[in-house]
Amino acid sequence: MSKISNAFKNGKAFIGFLTAGDPSLEKTEEFVLEMVKAGADLIEIGIPFSDPIAEGEVIQRANVRALANGTTMDKVFETVKRIRQKTQVPIVFLTYLNPVFTYGYDHFFRQCSEYGIDGVIIPDIPFEEKGELIPFSDKYNVDIISLIAPTSEERINKLASCAKGFVYCVSSKGVTGVRNEIKTDLQSIVSSVRSATNVPVAVGFGISTPQQASEISKYADGVIVGSAIVKIIEQYGKDAAKPLYDYVSSIKQSIK
Repeated sequence: MSKISNAFKNGKAFIGFLTAGDPSLEKTEEFVLEMVKAGADLIEIGIPFSDPIAEGEVIQRANVRALANGTTMDKVFETVKRIRQKTQVPIVFLTYLNPVFTYGYDHFFRQCSEYGIDGVIIPDIPFEEKGELIPFSDKYNVDIISLIAPTSEERINKLASCAKGFVYCVSSKGVTGVRNEIKTDLQSIVSSVRSATNVPVAVGFGISTPQQASEISKYADGVIVGSAIVKIIEQYGKDAAKPLYDYVSSIKQSIK
């Protein structure tokens, strides 16, 4: 088993996302450790990519900045190596299929295992095609995280039944980004997922306020915040550590 289950063992989990290399890989390391200090139970690190189709404008801009800074897959792995010398908090990558394919499936998952990556989220790979990755993820004990969007009951059951690590329940249709209001009937979706698996269910896409996080944590096992964190990094740049700590602390407190 991966360490991902540790994120959920002490109550509701807070999962924080940031893009590697924005504004620099040294700052990515600092910000990850700051979020862990503030109470983050699991860290999601985005590997910058030129065509991040699941992302809204905020994270797209972060990808552009990170790539302009010369961020590469190898450099991200080296950053994780440094982070792993200071914390054992579960870490998952968010990436896309093209960079993994180009890097080589075996090479990628072997590196994940060696450098301490516990899981991988790949938004653009259909469930029906995930099988080409399973031999490598299983070989190196790296969980491929299932993304479940608002869809039919039958498909939810199908996706959830083979989930590993945790289920990433998408709060809204469309791309990532801060939303003032989440109208999806998430409670019923989470209930459907739970009927098909014992794997923890975390909800993401659009969560930005302590109030939203508190409401969702009443029925989900964890909340995922990405765009709001990346927006703080965009606003404060290299000086984002303190604002990040304060923000993550406020969300963590709201879901206790």
